[in-house]
This record gives sequence, C-alpha cells and structure tokens, in this order.
Amino acid sequence: MEYRNFFALLGGLALFLYGMHQMSEGLNAAAGEKMKQILERLTKNRFLGVGVGAAVTAVIQSSSATTVMVVGFVNSGMMTLRQAVWIIMGANIGTTITGQLIALDAGAVAPLLAFWGVVLILFAGKDRIRYTGEIVAGLGILFIGMDMMGEAMQPLCDSQVFLRAMTRFEHPLLGILAGAAFTAAIQSSSASVGILQTLAQGGAVSFAGAVYVLFGQNIGTCITAVLAAIGTGRNAKRTTIIHLSFNLIGTVVFTVLCMTTPLVSLVAQLTPGRPAAQIANMHTIFNIGTTLLLLPAGNLLAGMAEHLLPDKKSESLAAEQRKAACKKVEDVWNS
Repeated sequence: MEYRNFFALLGGLALFLYGMHQMSEGLNAAAGEKMKQILERLTKNRFLGVGVGAAVTAVIQSSSATTVMVVGFVNSGMMTLRQAVWIIMGANIGTTITGQLIALDAGAVAPLLAFWGVVLILFAGKDRIRYTGEIVAGLGILFIGMDMMGEAMQPLCDSQVFLRAMTRFEHPLLGILAGAAFTAAIQSSSASVGILQTLAQGGAVSFAGAVYVLFGQNIGTCITAVLAAIGTGRNAKRTTIIHLSFNLIGTVVFTVLCMTTPLVSLVAQLTPGRPAAQIANMHTIFNIGTTLLLLPAGNLLAGMAEHLLPDKKSESLAAEQRKAACKKVEDVWNS
C-alpha cells in the first residue's frame, strides 16, 4: 500500500467515525432525553423491557451507552438487576440498526445527504430541524468515509499476501479474538462492525472470515460497561456480568452453528454479492437469536451473576435498602 492510500484510509476512517458520532449526537439531542425517561420508568414486563432497550439503542445508536445507563440505574437503585437483563437483551438488538443502515450502500447520494444536512444545521430556525440536519449530515459523511476506505483498500485487495493473511480469520478462535480486541480498543461495536463491512465490501475479507470477527465484536463491546462499573456497587457489577454472559453464550452457540450447519451460506444467499448486507443480516440474526434463546432464562442469568458476585455481609443492609427503593419506584409507576 502506497503512503497516499494509507493516508486516504486514515482520512476515510476519520470521516466514518465522525459521521457516526455526528449522527448519534443528532439522534440523542432529538430524542435521547425522552428515551432515558422511558428507560427509568420501565416495568417488570420482560417483553416491554426488550422493546424499550432496542428502541433506546436504535435512537442513541450505541448499545454501550444504553448499557452504561443501565449500570447507573441499577447502581442508584432505580432499576432492579432482573429489569436490567431485559434492557441489555434489547440493546443488543437495537445496535444492529447501524449495520443495516451502512449496508444500504448509499455512496452515490452521500455527498447530497451531507450537503443538505449542513444546510439544515446552518440555516434552520428550530432546534429539532437542526438536529435532523445533524443526523442527515452524519449519515452522509459516514458513507463518504466508507467509500474513501474502500478505495484506499483496493491495492491491498489485489495483494495475495494480504488476502492469505485475512483468510486466517476464517479460523473461529482467531476471528473471535481479533474482533473482541479491536472492538474493545475503539469501544464501539457499531463502528467496528461498519469497518468490517467496508473491508468485506472491498473484497479484503470474505463473509466466511468476517462471521467470527463479528461474533468477537459482540464480546468486545462489553468493555465499556465493565469500565463504567468500576467503583460501583455489587448489583452494577453484576449487570456487566450479565452483559458479558449474554454475548459469550451467543458467540458459543452461533460459532457451533456456523461450524456444523450451512448457516453462513444460507445468510449469504439472502443478499448474494453484497457482503456488507450479509454481515448486517448475520449481526441481526445473532442478536435476535440469542435474545430468543435466553429470554426465558433471564432470571437464571441474574441468579448466576448474584452467585458469581455474592453480597458481602457489610453490604447486606445497603442491598435491602436498594431493593426497598426499587419496590417503591415500581409501586408508584404501577399505581
């Protein structure tokens, strides 16, 4: 790869990440506060919990942010550990929206999206319209960045040495470790999945190789919640255990399925010749499938977290007080 291509790759990555950030900021400003209020008032209904978790994450475009909010609510006693389980499951579904947007391949209209978004930001009189401009401009910049990365990667895609190295990701363990490490480093599964889609679209990695990297990315995204739980109470730490357990179980189940069934080829046949869409579809299937699998076992996940991280004797009174506070919140909401 020549230095010009390398600089173009960095520039494309910068635009991609900035566009995603801008789109997320616009969505958060437009509806984020209302989503937080809904999250705070959650009832014990598991299906409602999953739906709210998915909706909040789809709006703020970050499962990590949703999980961090949940950690804070659990730590303050505003939400029980079992309520948190359903929100986490929904958050994993909601985060797949970004991948589906990226798979639209709107590179041809990306400059137009960016232009009209900036026009709305600069000249709109109402805040809500400006927020819409941020969303549209962010989406356009994101697609422009993807196109730049794809063009910069083209020389590598013609290199047999590079392609042989990328085929190593078809080994499940290597792919999962690479995906987990990269996502943990940049602390955004949406961004890492988007970059993986760009690599696949440019021919740098096959869909079969991308699948295991994708599963690892779901594990790596848990690092943000783990960091947020440092210095918090036991229940907040248990929330991160549930989040990590959910993605670990899903990764094990889907890795076995991919190795023993024609799942990869079946998903590829849904959108032939469109690897970015194939990755987005597998991401969606992974998270919906894992949620359906573990939805009946939500209380078991919470119980496992309590078993792995039991209360200290000195914290028993505080735990009872938090439970009483949660009960009052639920009674007020249900009345």
